Amino acid sequence: MTFAYDTDVALRTAAALVNTGSPDEDSLTTTQALQEFFIEWGWTGRHDGSEAELAAVRALRGRLRAVWLAAGEEAFVAEVNALLRSGRALPQLVEHGDYGWHVHAADSDASLARRMQVEAAMAFVDVIRAGELSRLRVCAADDCVHVLVDLSRNRSKRYCEGGCGNRLAAAAYRSRRG
Repeated sequence: MTFAYDTDVALRTAAALVNTGSPDEDSLTTTQALQEFFIEWGWTGRHDGSEAELAAVRALRGRLRAVWLAAGEEAFVAEVNALLRSGRALPQLVEHGDYGWHVHAADSDASLARRMQVEAAMAFVDVIRAGELSRLRVCAADDCVHVLVDLSRNRSKRYCEGGCGNRLAAAAYRSRRG
């Protein structure tokens, strides 16, 4: 494993959040969809379930996408530092569930969007410190804008979780078959 478990989860969660807002389909349009995302990704702490909370989380997606699209290490660091500053990160060790000791950088009573922002930013800190910036990518499919985290051992993941790799492989197979 390249990163600590909590970093791995935070990176995959951030990618999943960004990918809820692709240009052709937005899957985070209702408070119910946010509730499902909250549960699916194992968030804890405050969750208001309000329209304001939904709007704040939806707004965060663009800021997180900017991290993936940052051109080079200095731009990446600038984006991450901005997320940490505006999120008022305050790292502290916590233990809950089956995670063992890990770092939370926002209080559990902070807004969901702020906690998502800060947790993602802390995971990005680990990426840059490990020299693994190349693991954050945009899907290689020409018609896809989803982001991904390549946690494969040989750094070979090129496609998002949306089925692009299978779709392109099937198309290549069909074209070879004539």
